[in-house]
Amino acid sequence: MTEPLDELRTLASRAENRPTPTGIPRVFMVQGHIPEHELALVYEPMVNLILRGGKTLTVGDQALHYDPATYFVMSVDLPASGAVRSAADGEPYLAVALTLSPAVLADLLSALPERAPTTSSQAFSVAPVTPDLLDAWVRMLRLMDRPADIPALAPAFEREILYRVLQGPMGWMLRDIATPDSALARIHTVIQRIRRDFAQPLVVEDLAKEAAMSLSAFHRHFKAVTSLSPLQYQKQLRLLEARKRLLAAGMNVTAVAYEVGYGSPTQFSREYGRAFGLPPAKDALRLSAAIKMHAPSV
Repeated sequence: MTEPLDELRTLASRAENRPTPTGIPRVFMVQGHIPEHELALVYEPMVNLILRGGKTLTVGDQALHYDPATYFVMSVDLPASGAVRSAADGEPYLAVALTLSPAVLADLLSALPERAPTTSSQAFSVAPVTPDLLDAWVRMLRLMDRPADIPALAPAFEREILYRVLQGPMGWMLRDIATPDSALARIHTVIQRIRRDFAQPLVVEDLAKEAAMSLSAFHRHFKAVTSLSPLQYQKQLRLLEARKRLLAAGMNVTAVAYEVGYGSPTQFSREYGRAFGLPPAKDALRLSAAIKMHAPSV
């Protein structure tokens, strides 16, 4: 697998120190050191392939570690924190990712034989990379140098990448998220509602009804899928959104607390401090100073 991995590294080496578009739909790449606060966010469903260095992603109480021998799949939107590390020789972290399209996935699955449903629920995991998956990624990234070929060939290569993932140990995850009546798909629907209405009071009984599950089954499946309870999921959404607003607009802490759904600024500050290590105002000042320090000079 050395040659295709080396070619992928060369192709992706034009990436910047942020999610960098490739010109290919749903495909982006990133390189270098990424500040901690930029890795604490709500991750969209994706297939993520590490080309150099490594990454640790923490979702709820689970920490997953992956490197160039593995790839990561996330099939629902999940609040998580991460940390990247350089390669042993000091070369910077490098990765490429494909954001999952439900329409593309459903169309691909319609052309494949049906399989028996799984009893698993978790919506994220790591698996060993295969030569076939690497080869599909090489053909995809080569399109960066042949943009005229993207409309005709990128959809085929995207389907191949997804097909190779479907063949692997996490293929059930992609199948279930595209199967409307699966537990994973029903939890995914509820997650979209929580994301949309994150600042509103959460009535777990209503969410269970929306998922067509008993309250106990809903709690069990939600925790299995996200590694969080519904209330913990909502809390993380609120705190991540609050941090983003404090940084972007320099808003008053009390105003942000109310905007993201907290009835008590004191409780907001306490939970914010637990999550990020500092009270809201001090954390915003620290991050603002770090951003200015690393900003390119004009």
